[in-house]
Amino acid sequence: MSAPHHAVVEAVLTVDPVVEAVESALQTRGEGCGAVCTFVGIVRATHQGRRVKFLEYEAHAALATKMFDRISGEIAGAWPDAVVVIHHRIGRLSVGEASVVIAAASAHRAASFQVCRYAIERVKQIAPVWKHEFFDDGDAWVEGPVANPDDDAMRRLALERACA
Repeated sequence: MSAPHHAVVEAVLTVDPVVEAVESALQTRGEGCGAVCTFVGIVRATHQGRRVKFLEYEAHAALATKMFDRISGEIAGAWPDAVVVIHHRIGRLSVGEASVVIAAASAHRAASFQVCRYAIERVKQIAPVWKHEFFDDGDAWVEGPVANPDDDAMRRLALERACA
């Protein structure tokens, strides 16, 4: 059984179920699946010169999933032959663990790369997910979503970054 297309989970994230989900979704469409591109966001050991002990992610899960659906809709409009799957983890994460896994599939590699990049840019812009970083010498919240989902300028910026 393949993974849901969009999810906010507390479980450890891995690439395989996400890739299987996009591959199976695309096999019966158009030219089928010719390329899969993945993005895995990993908890870094340092941030701005400070050693990271661990992170805690919080999210409004239902709204985040709704924003992932919205991102998929935007992708369908720009890349009609592509499919994207987005999973974001919440809770306590250690250095080296995956916080977000995105897989994009299309008939051709160029679109897969673009869709994957567009998806992470939009997740950072509009998904209600917040990161709390814990360091040896304190802690800090990292700014969460900064854009109104209806802001066309931000959507164009994500598209420019994806297609650069």
